[in-house]
Amino acid sequence: MGPGDDAGIFRYKNILLVETVDVITPIVDDPYTFGAICAANSVSDVYAMGGTPLTALAILGFASCDFSSPVIKHLLKGCIDKLGEAGACLIGGHSIEDNEFKFGLAVTGAVDKKTILRVAGACPKDVLILTKPLGTGILTSAAKRGKLKKAALNKVIASMLQLNKTASKAAVLSGARAATDVTGFGLLGHGLNMAKSSTVDLVISYDKVPLMNGVRKYAASGTVPKGAQRNLEFCSKDVTFPEDFPKEAQLILSDPQTSGGLLIALPPRGMKKFDAFAKKEKMPYWLIGEVARGDGKIIVK
Repeated sequence: MGPGDDAGIFRYKNILLVETVDVITPIVDDPYTFGAICAANSVSDVYAMGGTPLTALAILGFASCDFSSPVIKHLLKGCIDKLGEAGACLIGGHSIEDNEFKFGLAVTGAVDKKTILRVAGACPKDVLILTKPLGTGILTSAAKRGKLKKAALNKVIASMLQLNKTASKAAVLSGARAATDVTGFGLLGHGLNMAKSSTVDLVISYDKVPLMNGVRKYAASGTVPKGAQRNLEFCSKDVTFPEDFPKEAQLILSDPQTSGGLLIALPPRGMKKFDAFAKKEKMPYWLIGEVARGDGKIIVK
C-alpha cells in the first residue's frame, strides 16, 4: 500500500511493515515537550493504520551556532520518553544544518492483515467519530502572539501529547471500516480524503464537533494560522456549508492540527463495543456525523 493512506504498508515474508515520516517546526518553547509532541505526532500515522509502532529514526534540522547541545539532548529525551510510552524505541537518525529549527521521525511499525485500517472503506450509514477536540493550530498561534495564558496552553499541550494508541485499539476492536488521523490538513482536508477514497459523502454536524476552549474567540478575532486559510481554499469546492455559515467556523474546521485525534467511520453495530472500550480506558470521543451516499464531498450542517 503506497501513497494516499496515512502510512505505507510493505509485506516482507509474513510481516506487514507500516512506514511513515513526519517533520514539524516548533510549536512550544520547551525542547523536551516539543520532542515528545513530535513523537506523538509521528507515531499517529501508524495508529491510524491500526498498527503498532516499533522503531523510529530522528530527523533534525538546526543552526548549530544558535542551539547548544543541552537543547538537543532535552529534545531527544522528550522524544525517547514518548516513544517509550508508545512501546517503540529510537534507534538512530540524521541531523543537518538548517536556519529553521525542525524535528521529526521516520517510524516503522507492524500491523496484522486482519486489522488494517485504511482511509478508504467508509460506507453509507456509518457513524463518524472524532477522538480529540479541534484547535491546536489556532491556539498555538494565539500563544505565539502572547494572547493565550499558560494554563490554557497547558491544556493544548496535554492534548498534543496524548497518543492515539487507545483510539486505534477501539477502532480495530469495534470493527471500524475506515480511519485517518486529523493533522495538517484539518478536519475538512482529512475528511475529504476519506470521502473521496471511499466514494461517499461525509455529513458533519458543526455543533457536535468538539472544540478546545477559546477557539471560537480567537478565530473570530483573526488569530488563525495561514495553513487554515490554505486548507479552506483547497477544500471549499468540495464542501457544502449552510447559508450564512460564519467564516471563522469554516476556518476552525480547516485548522491544521498537530497530533490531532482519529476520525473513524464505524458501522452502527460497532458502537456498543466502541463505547464500552472507551469507557473502560477513560477515552473521550465525540459523534460528529454520519456517512451518506455520494461521490466524495463533505456536507456541513
